[in-house]
Amino acid sequence: MSSLGAYLAIGFMRLLAILPLSCVRGLGWLLGSLLFLLLTSRRHVAIVNLTLCFPEHSSQKIRRLARQNFVYYMRALLDRGWLWHGRTAVTLRRLKITGAVAQLQNDEPVVLFVPHFVGLDAGNTAFTQQIPRKLITIYTNQSNKTIDAWILNRRARFGNIRLFGRIAGVKEILAALRSGEMLGILPDMGFGPEESIVVPFYGIPTYTVPSLHRFARLGKAKVIPVLNKMTNYGYEVQVLPAWDDFPSSSMEADTARMNKALKGYIESMPAQYFWVHKRFKHRPSGEKSVY
Repeated sequence: MSSLGAYLAIGFMRLLAILPLSCVRGLGWLLGSLLFLLLTSRRHVAIVNLTLCFPEHSSQKIRRLARQNFVYYMRALLDRGWLWHGRTAVTLRRLKITGAVAQLQNDEPVVLFVPHFVGLDAGNTAFTQQIPRKLITIYTNQSNKTIDAWILNRRARFGNIRLFGRIAGVKEILAALRSGEMLGILPDMGFGPEESIVVPFYGIPTYTVPSLHRFARLGKAKVIPVLNKMTNYGYEVQVLPAWDDFPSSSMEADTARMNKALKGYIESMPAQYFWVHKRFKHRPSGEKSVY
């Protein structure tokens, strides 16, 4: 994307911030439906993922879920307009944090397990606006410097957050975690054999990053799942109870437990998970590509 294209995209998102939510969501439905038809490669990825994880579903239901997923994805992308540029009263009204929020009220080390549901940025905005405790997260730099600077600035619009690049030292992140800052991570990904281990995901041996175990163990932190659910009024950010007996001494057992819990979370809102990602891209030795 050129610099001009980046500024036009940012201007478009600023414009979305002043529109009624119904208009933003309607546009998301239209664009998501169109992209489902046009982006054949990503549609294929979503359908393969859903078919592997829900073999009991008919092909018609799988296709319907995939189409809904594209719509949710586009709605969440357009929602960043009001999440990042909307009036503070608007974000406060549309973002509801529910569940076991009291767990976050002290300085005990906490790692937030935040799965890849489409409403990720809604959770970030809600926490930094409504929870009086600093959040730290890890981000991936964007190739376009203008877009990268905009995203970093907008994710920190309410302050109360520190963003670490993936090349940041673990020692600095652990020091922040031990000092009472909450660490939010998205470990439900696999980056191949160099950075991941193979554990079941929906019963399928899948490369998965074991960072939840590592950070919880090194930081002596409890793990609290946070689920970001898109709703008609905006988003519900669900804070679940901390896991008992986690971490254990076994990286494999803990990572498998994470994937098992994730399966249950997904099944509460299956169309909102990040199915367009090639979750099964890296296969154990000898297995063929599923895509």
